[in-house]
Amino acid sequence: MTARVLVVDDVTTNIRLLEARLMAEYFQVLSATNGKEALTICQAGKCDVVLLDVMMPEMDGFEVCRQLKSDPATMHIPVVMVTALDSQSDRLRGLEAGADDFLTKPVNDFALVTRVKSLSRLKMTTDDLRLRAQNGDELAIDSFTSLEGLRNSAGTGKLVIVDDRLSPEAGIVQDLRETHDVELLSNPHDALIHIASNTYDLALISLDLEGQDSLRMCSHLRTIENTRNLPVIGIADPGQEDLVSRALEIGMNDFVRRPIDHAELSARIRTQLMRKRYNDCLRSSVQQTIEMAVKDGLTGLNNRRYFETQFQTMFDKAQASKTALSVVMCDIDHFKSVNDTHGHDVGDDVIRECAKRITDSIRGTDLACRYGGEEFVILMPETTDPMASHVSERIREMICLEPVGAANADATAVDVTMSFGISTVEHVEDETPEKLLKRADLALYSAKKAGRNRVESLAA
Repeated sequence: MTARVLVVDDVTTNIRLLEARLMAEYFQVLSATNGKEALTICQAGKCDVVLLDVMMPEMDGFEVCRQLKSDPATMHIPVVMVTALDSQSDRLRGLEAGADDFLTKPVNDFALVTRVKSLSRLKMTTDDLRLRAQNGDELAIDSFTSLEGLRNSAGTGKLVIVDDRLSPEAGIVQDLRETHDVELLSNPHDALIHIASNTYDLALISLDLEGQDSLRMCSHLRTIENTRNLPVIGIADPGQEDLVSRALEIGMNDFVRRPIDHAELSARIRTQLMRKRYNDCLRSSVQQTIEMAVKDGLTGLNNRRYFETQFQTMFDKAQASKTALSVVMCDIDHFKSVNDTHGHDVGDDVIRECAKRITDSIRGTDLACRYGGEEFVILMPETTDPMASHVSERIREMICLEPVGAANADATAVDVTMSFGISTVEHVEDETPEKLLKRADLALYSAKKAGRNRVESLAA
């Protein structure tokens, strides 16, 4: 895979070294010699991963990272700090600023390429979600558009630890339980099934499980629907760099080394939870956009567009199975006078309540849609004309017997009736969905003409 990597360093020689290593793996490499230039490139959306030197004049790497993660336009870009500083305090300072990882100079080629590949893969997933969310709505994530907002959302989570060397009384487990809901699985053999059968925000998995292949477990987690997007942090022993790199390649998100430092682990957990919350919010936005395309916002029923996509499918299925399919078109009587007399707010209440009573009266296999205005359409598979007439009569009675709003003392009670038109098709060679719908419409017109508040059917 390829990606655009921004190398930020005030020493040209360092840039050229990293550039050569990355270009050998077919990455596209951009460079910046100071923090201000780096911020400009990132804000223009020109990079997928940032390799950021810590020690730079004017604006150091910590401040650059902090600004990147505080800007909604760049907060999703992974940042790896490349530094000669390797003290625990420096690592924590970088993680607190929002960095995703550290590489210590001189940089190991294998670690560099593996980490860039892992982070660019995560970035591409986020980019896809951002694009789809933006195409539907302007990123409905107002509460997540700052580093502080993400930090607040990532304060607690439901964690699962798979480690046969930790006990429930271990200090690291107890420390995590102060802020998170933590479950420890000391027997790793059934861990995969257990994790897949439950809902967690993050998994911590030892890379040295007795009698169990940790890498295979991580790989399987990426193939299961319930765990595909679950952040995974590996727990590695010193000297397991090759194993860590392999784990990152197959989908592990991050790792910590033993002996585990609580502050560093907490910071890495927070980073992963922040990214998960961000992506979850994007997925929710995408899902809402999809629903908006096929759902009627007022009633919650599917809309006319959805009806038109499903009608042909249900019609073809009925013809292939030689079963009946009934179409019911129904319309609120004298609806204009409801709006004129009581106002459009009450009119909306009437439409919502009628939709609810329709939904309450039909089967789960039936499809009710708002066709437009005060008109609804119902598709009833495997339903003959007498059966459709019976159901329509039941709906009609539910509509007219109790005024809309009567159950609410603060609402305006409105007497409402509906008219229904039915058409049914069984196995007829020259029948079409258009003809079936047209007959239902004509039957509805007959019901209106005959005095309204009635059910009429029109045979083929």
